[in-house]
Amino acid sequence: MGSSWRILWAFRNELIIFLVPLLLLPLPLVIQTKEARCGFTIILMAVYWCTEALPLAVTALIPVLLFPIFGIMESSQVCMQYLKDTNMLLVGGLMVAVAVEHWNLHKRIALRVLLIVGVKPALLMIGFMGVTAFLSMWISNTATTAMMVPIAQAVLDQLHNAEGSGEEHNQVNNEELELQEKELKIEDKVITNSYIIETMSENFYNSSVDTEITKPANSSEQDKNEKVDNCNGQLSTAKSSDSAEQEKIRQQKHLKLSKGMNLCVCYAASIGGTATLTGTTPNLIMNGQLDSLFPDNGDVINFATWFGFSFPCMFIMLVLTWIWLQILFLGFNLKENFGCGAAKSRKDISAYQVIKDEFKSLGKMTFAEIGVLVLFILLVLLWFTRDPGFIPGWATVLFNTDDKSYVTDATVVIFIAVIMFITPSDKPRLPCFNTDLESNSEGNNYKYGPAPNLLNWKTVQKNLAWNIVVLLGGGFALAKGSEESGLSQWLGGQLTPLEAIPPWAIVIILCLLIATFTECASNVATTSLFLPILAEMAKSIHLHPLYVMLPCTLCASFAFMLPVATPPNSIVFSYGYLKVADMAKTGIVVNIIGVLVITLAVNTWGQVMFDLGTFPEWAKSNITEMQP
Repeated sequence: MGSSWRILWAFRNELIIFLVPLLLLPLPLVIQTKEARCGFTIILMAVYWCTEALPLAVTALIPVLLFPIFGIMESSQVCMQYLKDTNMLLVGGLMVAVAVEHWNLHKRIALRVLLIVGVKPALLMIGFMGVTAFLSMWISNTATTAMMVPIAQAVLDQLHNAEGSGEEHNQVNNEELELQEKELKIEDKVITNSYIIETMSENFYNSSVDTEITKPANSSEQDKNEKVDNCNGQLSTAKSSDSAEQEKIRQQKHLKLSKGMNLCVCYAASIGGTATLTGTTPNLIMNGQLDSLFPDNGDVINFATWFGFSFPCMFIMLVLTWIWLQILFLGFNLKENFGCGAAKSRKDISAYQVIKDEFKSLGKMTFAEIGVLVLFILLVLLWFTRDPGFIPGWATVLFNTDDKSYVTDATVVIFIAVIMFITPSDKPRLPCFNTDLESNSEGNNYKYGPAPNLLNWKTVQKNLAWNIVVLLGGGFALAKGSEESGLSQWLGGQLTPLEAIPPWAIVIILCLLIATFTECASNVATTSLFLPILAEMAKSIHLHPLYVMLPCTLCASFAFMLPVATPPNSIVFSYGYLKVADMAKTGIVVNIIGVLVITLAVNTWGQVMFDLGTFPEWAKSNITEMQP
């Protein structure tokens, strides 16, 4: 029986791929409507996405096959969803991230910040969380975690080793002092006894007593040696028991610190990705689906407005998560955790030296790193000033006329990416600029000419996550199919009883639902499946679509409880310090923190930024167009 289950488990993916469509087949055959056929496609994709029976990107291609067959959409319409403006924004953002990683700029930034914050446990944790969150805003969460965890482990190991050697050194010094004190006491006692005996010999007997005096002197010397031996034996026994106990305590302390540091890195990577529009894929999915479902929304979500809403959420959540990890893994010893009023210990200096040596190994900042940094800063400035919302941006003044968005965030990032393909990574290879030029195979001629560019297509082709682009397109195709078939309208109508619940309560319920679902499915799949339904529900109960779409999109990235929930969790779990129970009990509190912070955000500054208390005209016009 056990072998049969093992065989079934070995072929589980194949069984899911073939059995799930057969089990769902009665749905489109019995209920012969577009809604049922679209429902068949969505359920099939949801099962494949949750079980990963097929690669996620392959599952995202199913609408290209089934929507035309079921008569939901034409093939050309479906395929157009796979390379929209949002997809190009993702491609451009990934190209910039590839350049940052290729020239190691992210590592230089991380090490520089760690050198500033220091190596005290609490400060080290907030340093790693801050750096990880910042890098995760611009490059992928997985790449950020993969880079930061080895650095954290190297620092922790150095702290552990330095603490052990420091304790041994202190033990040796203490033992030597104790032995010296005991020997001095014994010698004092012997001298005192000798003086008394000599005095007695002078008063009574001379020659006869002299021999008797010699015997007590010799016996006192023997007693002294016996006492020293006994002391040494007791010290060695106490030393072995004390050292074993101290080593056990030290190992437990190192394990707790390692757990806390690993969790702070993976949690900060997931939290930091929510702060920018390009930080993680669900953000782009929401932006694309909002433009698809509500084409007249007036570019309400762009890089600047997203950052203005999400960055405070990220910051508050990062601080609260840091406090929770402090309580759970470091305790309340503020003097030890923060180093208040304490001199630098040997282990602190050793750990700091590890970071310093790692930073020195990078060498001086190269021409390429400076070029990437300048272009990166330019990109961020152009994104923020394109259409900030409270004042006309440069794109509005120069290009976007007649209420049409000719220039978008995708235009800006592709512009910067193209410049990276043009900008050289070093000064020209000429004798006046460089004296140690590359030599040819014979080693006697110099190679003159331009230096390689900051980006080349071979590097981009190797490192760019093309599967995410396809996955994003599959989500857009699914949303468009749900709209065209009428399924999302039907599902939204089934949720109209929620109208009797206060809006803030609706947000909490939906956020908890999304945060639970994303623990078992990818955040891309979660947002792709739920956002069209939530948009239709909002229209049905005359609620601002962003009031539910925005918090649910952010909560789709709150996968903190399971190792398989997101790649950053899997990376830190692979190091062996964490158990599933550790991640679950820590992550559930972080999930609750996230839901509460997001609920607070949409009901405070979110209301002011997006006017979430009203039902917008662009959502009303969409309803009017859909009515027969």
